[in-house]
Amino acid sequence: MNNFRIFFKAIVLSFAALLFHITSFADIRLPAILGDHMVLQQKSSVKLWGWCDGDEKIKVSTNWDTVTYRAIGSSQAKWVLEIQTPKSGGPYTITIKGNNTVVLNDVLIGEVWACSGQSNMEMSYNWLQNWGSNLYTEDIRNSTNNNIRFFQIPKLTAAYPQDDTKGKWVVCTPAEAKSFSLVAYFFGQKLQQQLSSPLGLITASWGGTPAEVWTPKDIIESKATLADAAKKLSPSKWWTVTPGAAYNAMISPITNYNIAGALWYQGEANVSAAPSHYSDLLSSMIGSWRSAWKKDFPFYYVQIAPYADYGSQSALLREQQTMALSTPNTGMIVIHDLVDNIKDIHPRMKKEVGLRLADYALAETYGRKNFPAKSPAFSKMKVEKSKIRIYFDNAEKGLVSKGPLPTEFYIAGEDKVFKPAIAKIEGSTVVVSHPGLKSPVAVRFGFSNSAMPNIFSKEGLPANIFRTDNWDAINTVP
Repeated sequence: MNNFRIFFKAIVLSFAALLFHITSFADIRLPAILGDHMVLQQKSSVKLWGWCDGDEKIKVSTNWDTVTYRAIGSSQAKWVLEIQTPKSGGPYTITIKGNNTVVLNDVLIGEVWACSGQSNMEMSYNWLQNWGSNLYTEDIRNSTNNNIRFFQIPKLTAAYPQDDTKGKWVVCTPAEAKSFSLVAYFFGQKLQQQLSSPLGLITASWGGTPAEVWTPKDIIESKATLADAAKKLSPSKWWTVTPGAAYNAMISPITNYNIAGALWYQGEANVSAAPSHYSDLLSSMIGSWRSAWKKDFPFYYVQIAPYADYGSQSALLREQQTMALSTPNTGMIVIHDLVDNIKDIHPRMKKEVGLRLADYALAETYGRKNFPAKSPAFSKMKVEKSKIRIYFDNAEKGLVSKGPLPTEFYIAGEDKVFKPAIAKIEGSTVVVSHPGLKSPVAVRFGFSNSAMPNIFSKEGLPANIFRTDNWDAINTVP
């Protein structure tokens, strides 16, 4: 009798377990990025996807139109379909029906931007508070905005590309804004105001990480120079340096989610390890993201700021960031004037950084007028006897100096020894000379770790650093 009871109990438990397996795994399931309060890219085709039973019939409807979208679960227990979104607006609901029904509420249609990088992108208001700063307190106190939504991805790694991550969409309130990227928030706030459109901001950032971890491993390994540079990265107990590890867990899971563009604030971690390859690395990363999203979206990034305690020549990295602008549909903002402490690798003026990125997007992505975006940049040089004239792009209205004289210009002759130069602004050019140099051949501007030059466009944007030579940069720094 006891044996029969044990046998019967085992049968019941097995049946219950099977029933639980059938009922729980029959449900439609969605990735974290698809949820209440999300923002979908306006006037476009956007993907909805998830998991279900094989051959399960899926129907999707929205309350902004009368179309019913259909999909069938694959043998891999997955489903995916595309729906068409209207112009910005909401809130809307999306209803997904299969063996069960899932309703997504408070969905907005607008503009969606992904924001990534290391600590200067990650930095939040809470960081500033922990450092004893009350900067932006009023901004955060007044940040409540139902038309701005956040999705923050926590720090994660994976050996292979994942199809889901952690996080949830939340409405912008002071409580949520305090822990969100300041750069991303101020970028989104200005865009939302100027476009009168809902704004969705997705952040995936991790302090200390080199660009290699945000780039697929196979991309790094496909180029000997990038693979060799990756081997020079120093391991850390605070962040991963494994190529592809953050990309797999924090970027790959959202590549089905349609975005308007991406922001990037990173580079500090790559200063010491083969900085001369950073342009190739960044361009390769951008290409891999666009390939994964199947969209050549705009990619705007921040040139790293001056910092006195870099152990090597950070100007080489900033030069490489400038070179990466050869990648189509990219843009870079210059911020060496937005540094409050040259001994701190984390400049705190993040609102100004976010606003410059917003101006760039408004001008270049959204075609808005009267939003100066591009900093003056070296165009060409012309030797005029004992002087050199430097020509700048993006300075049509002329250049100005915020100080008695332009600073951080150096000039050299054939001996490759740079001397502090006398610089004079003439329209959109700068004439550079040194009283002891009769035959100059090269000029450098702001080409050091801690230089904060004072040349600006008349619109107020700082001139980008540059050098006209290709000599050994480290051995010829003044």
